[in-house]
Amino acid sequence: MAEALARRYGMRAMSAGTHPAEEVNPTAVQVMREVGIDISKNKPKMLTKEMIEEASLIITMGCSVEEVCPHPLLARMRKKLIEWDLPDPKDRPIEDVRRIRDEIERRVKELSESLRK
Repeated sequence: MAEALARRYGMRAMSAGTHPAEEVNPTAVQVMREVGIDISKNKPKMLTKEMIEEASLIITMGCSVEEVCPHPLLARMRKKLIEWDLPDPKDRPIEDVRRIRDEIERRVKELSESLRK
């Protein structure tokens, strides 16, 4: 959801995880369609060292990167890491996933505006 919303606000973005799912959460697909964005063809990706090195900013959504990332990689991330600490939409009712989507959009929009300044 964050990747698609970031792109909507004109940012270059890539979503990846430390433990990516096999497929995009169907409820996330549904709530994103409600706001005119189709993420049904997206595929979850594993976060790589190259992604971290190329990124100008890394936003985590509440995952514990400290537990899964090697220390040298984590050290590189620290300089550009923002933690949003949002709940995982997995196995949540659609109303919760809508709230998560809306909160991600609010934060993405705020970030986009701050980067333009």
